[in-house]
Amino acid sequence: MTGRALQSGTSHYFGQNFTKPFDVKFQNREGKEEYAYQTSWGISTRLIGGVIMAHGDNRGLKLPPRVAPIQAVIVPIAMQKEGVKEKAEELYKKLNENFRIEIDIRENYTPGYKFNDWEMRGVPIRIEIGPRDIENNQCIFVRRDTGEKTTVKLDKIDCALKEILEKIQENMFNECKERMLQKTTVATNMDEFIKNINENQGYVKAMWCGSEECEDKIKELTGAHSRCIPFKKEHVYDKCVCCGKDAKEFVVWGRQY
Repeated sequence: MTGRALQSGTSHYFGQNFTKPFDVKFQNREGKEEYAYQTSWGISTRLIGGVIMAHGDNRGLKLPPRVAPIQAVIVPIAMQKEGVKEKAEELYKKLNENFRIEIDIRENYTPGYKFNDWEMRGVPIRIEIGPRDIENNQCIFVRRDTGEKTTVKLDKIDCALKEILEKIQENMFNECKERMLQKTTVATNMDEFIKNINENQGYVKAMWCGSEECEDKIKELTGAHSRCIPFKKEHVYDKCVCCGKDAKEFVVWGRQY
């Protein structure tokens, strides 16, 4: 399959964006130009769906800092007051050198509306700054993952932002891993398999004989598919979970949503 690659760049001022497309071509053996070939693994949509399912909550998206298109958003408080907007823009220019930063200077929207808007978008950190903060040479960091608020001095904002983004990354990974472990069970027969998949709504580790008949039977009875045959094998039982014959593979099973 041939495809055309796109490179997009987005301005960091909310509401303004642009894209810059370009074609990726190569010269074939006949000396003619062709578009580059690429495989189609559904990486974009599947990974996005995986991130949403793994981390999202009732408030919307919750994106890990390392993959978040916007790592932090600056929201000026009482923007109409003298010097607030200018200070926020100054912070934006400073942080934009090393981080993926957005600044929300939309007029006719309350800070509360903006807070909720950016939380739904999953931005890891919200940076609030208002007149009183400017007087005290500080700003407020608000974490998307925990809601925790931290007061940060402006002259230390670079180091503080880097540190807290790493903490968010680690916390989100650990929370997701713990949730996965809690939702993973072991089954040695079909009665256990059906009970676990229905009650736990997660993954089931079980042995498999390798036959398509058993895989189809498991799907028919439970709606679960073989999701993964790990490189690192676990021996949870000697027999196939479905037919009871000698097992050949260790499989992680799960329903597809």
